[in-house]
Amino acid sequence: MTSPLVIHQNINEKARVGTVFCSITHIKKHQVSRRTPFVDLSFEILKHQSPQRICRYRVEMMNMWISRHLVVIWLYLHLSEASPRYSNGFFYKDAMNGNGNGEIHFSGVRLHVESPRSTVAAVQGSNATLPCHYRYEPEIHTPRRTRVKWFRLSTTNRSLEEDVMVAIGTRHRSYGGFRGRVRLRREAPGDASLVISPLTVDDNGLYRCEVIDGLEDESVTVGLEFRGVVFPYYSSRGRYQMNYHEAKQVCEEQGATLATFDQLFDAWQEGLDWCNAGWLADGTAQYPVSTPREACGGSDLAPGVRSYGLRHQHLDHFDAFCFTASLKGTVYFLEQPLRVNFTEAAQACLDRGSEMAKVGQLYAAWRFQGLDRCDAGWLADGSVRYSITRPRANCGPEEAGVRTFGYPPRHQKHGVYCYMPHW
Repeated sequence: MTSPLVIHQNINEKARVGTVFCSITHIKKHQVSRRTPFVDLSFEILKHQSPQRICRYRVEMMNMWISRHLVVIWLYLHLSEASPRYSNGFFYKDAMNGNGNGEIHFSGVRLHVESPRSTVAAVQGSNATLPCHYRYEPEIHTPRRTRVKWFRLSTTNRSLEEDVMVAIGTRHRSYGGFRGRVRLRREAPGDASLVISPLTVDDNGLYRCEVIDGLEDESVTVGLEFRGVVFPYYSSRGRYQMNYHEAKQVCEEQGATLATFDQLFDAWQEGLDWCNAGWLADGTAQYPVSTPREACGGSDLAPGVRSYGLRHQHLDHFDAFCFTASLKGTVYFLEQPLRVNFTEAAQACLDRGSEMAKVGQLYAAWRFQGLDRCDAGWLADGSVRYSITRPRANCGPEEAGVRTFGYPPRHQKHGVYCYMPHW
């Protein structure tokens, strides 16, 4: 390697050559050119100077130019003797490639991020752990200052992500609706699993775990699914009366969310047959058909989920397919000697420390708590329904399910279903 002393001697030698060059060259004022490589002062100033001053200036500029480039070359030669070790512990090596942009090549330990499960099933109101682990290859034993970030992917556009939390060491920050409900499990080295507690109705979806260590970052995705039930819902105004935003709102009012296509597809596989199109979370309108018939797209079509595709979220109107998960509470039919109107029903539940059950709660109680009652009762949305798990005579169709009488006038007398939350 060239030493600084040799470089300094080379610079002096260049200066001497430049001096001799100026002393033997006849320089006239009008010979100073804008193209002179070592002249970067104003041409208007130089052209009025003596040839001797111009010569000295050119020599000084030449010396500065040579010195600067020699120092850069010396630094490159000196620093490229060994691969630099960055503070993150990874090893890299600079390489001057063909276009001279100095790419960094990895040549050491590698970061791996993995999850033993692609999907986690959970129950609304409980806790869920989304597994994520990272390791190094080859294995290292010194502590690392890694950064862990969790995101939730949008159901309508997978390129959009919602921040969930970020953590460095024992410090972490959560965001939005996840604030105060999430943490990292940290049960063992490399454990970056996300714990959500408690789960809310709209926590289901696809999550991404990203681990960052210096210039290295790797990620893995994990799905969170609720064990739940899909149910069709239409407005009290009638069929096909809701745009996308209204459908989303009514599902939330009933303790549910707009169903995803996967949830509707699973419901169809379990036997859901409904001949009215409803909004889904991705902005499409679809409906499941188990028994093909003319009124449901034609009898010559195979069973399946029919789709109208993406629709205008403000102008188009359909029903809704809502999804509800099992709940932390109990739905029960209020035993009382007399039937009541809607207002009296609401008060009767309050008098017993409860509230009127929502449609989503009734479906969840039917699916997960086995609620079987052959008595119609008021629900919070003004509809009258009842749930059957053991089909029998005088209790509706031969299939299990939630029966509905629609939205009768609120002065009519019926029973009532109440909901008692478990605190």
